[in-house]
Amino acid sequence: MDPETALTSLQATHSLSILSLSEPYLVQSTTTTTNPTTTQRSSNGSNTSARDNASPSILAADLVHYQELFSKLRFSYVEQVTKERFLRAITAEQPEFVDASENAELDEKLKEDKAALKEKKQEVREIVKELEEQGRQLAGRYQNVQLQTTQLESLPEEISNLESTISTLRQTQPPKSSNPALSLPLQPTLELLEEREGQLESMDRQIETLRAALPHKQAQVAALQDEVSILNAKKISAVQGAQDARRRREVGGLEDELEERGRWLRGVEAGLRGMLEV
Repeated sequence: MDPETALTSLQATHSLSILSLSEPYLVQSTTTTTNPTTTQRSSNGSNTSARDNASPSILAADLVHYQELFSKLRFSYVEQVTKERFLRAITAEQPEFVDASENAELDEKLKEDKAALKEKKQEVREIVKELEEQGRQLAGRYQNVQLQTTQLESLPEEISNLESTISTLRQTQPPKSSNPALSLPLQPTLELLEEREGQLESMDRQIETLRAALPHKQAQVAALQDEVSILNAKKISAVQGAQDARRRREVGGLEDELEERGRWLRGVEAGLRGMLEV
């Protein structure tokens, strides 16, 4: 179905009134008596059926009005029928005489009819409750349909505005980046973002671990610096001793060289004797 046709059918006004809703049932029933009260009821019905876009509150007011009207009509009907029967009884050529047994029988019948009528009234009350509940549900659904119809009326304009905005954004958007990660669809982008956030959390945990181990490492660095200073002092002392020995050797001249050579020869001789076991 065409959207415009569907909106037109939804926007068509429907008369919601008691008589318009009950019109299929009123057509089936006919009345044989006419009086000013029924004429007034017909006029009220025609006025009510002429209402359009009736709300649930108006329907409830109509229901109360017709309940009061029907109770008055029932009282008037009972009064008129009673008068008619009384007049027929007193104006007949042969008046009807009723004895006590017939009155008792009529009383029993009236009790049975009243009990049956009471049951029927209870059934009618239950049916009315169900109808009221269904009416409330239908009224809510009708209001939702009206609201959705109003929203649907504004959708074509919004869609056209969005399409024009999309075309404008496509024309004004910068060229695509050479980085493929910047041109991913939504779902891969969310997955990549989640992965990067996980990596950041892992790096944050590593940083916290290193920060916790930093004081111990600083203590180790301080101890190593002390050892290095001691070794530097020993190095300076050894270098100074070597320089002094070299200076003495340069000053002593040949004697120091001969003495060193004699120590070397004696060492070699002792080694040879040890190897030859002499």
